[in-house]
Amino acid sequence: MADFAALTELIEAEAKAEGLSLVRVKMMGGTSDPTLQVMAERPDTRQLTLDDCARLSRRLSDVLDEADPIESAYRLEVSSPGIDRPLTRLQDFEDWKGHEAKISLTDKLDGRKQFTGPLIGRDGEDILIDVQGLGETRLPFAMLHSAKLVMTDKLIQATAPLSAEGADQIKIIED
Repeated sequence: MADFAALTELIEAEAKAEGLSLVRVKMMGGTSDPTLQVMAERPDTRQLTLDDCARLSRRLSDVLDEADPIESAYRLEVSSPGIDRPLTRLQDFEDWKGHEAKISLTDKLDGRKQFTGPLIGRDGEDILIDVQGLGETRLPFAMLHSAKLVMTDKLIQATAPLSAEGADQIKIIED
């Protein structure tokens, strides 16, 4: 397997060159169907247009073909983080405070690994979340296994597309 930290650095540099912020790099599918998933967004809007996605995909394809950091064949998947996005950076927990999140830790903390509730934000290297029955709970970012936003009406409203122009139209393209 490739040096994942070096691979992520390479991808992050290319995303930045396109004016994008890297959200996540992940290998999925195991050995039978390996897929390199790259999630990115525009820092100012927290969204990714189809044009952004296509540009980054082409750029990464060229760079990864040349550098060849992954020994076996794989598919490249470039996408936006989506509405129920993964929370991968410490700043994400501050940026999305007030929204519901589901957080899993690598090890148990006070007898549990799973925490769900509205994000309060962050304090230094800790994530703050309001867990029902526990109140404000402090989770060390270093123990984070995975975290993602939970789909709610509030989240849908907060992540509405910048423009829905053309969404109700069908274009027929003839060869």
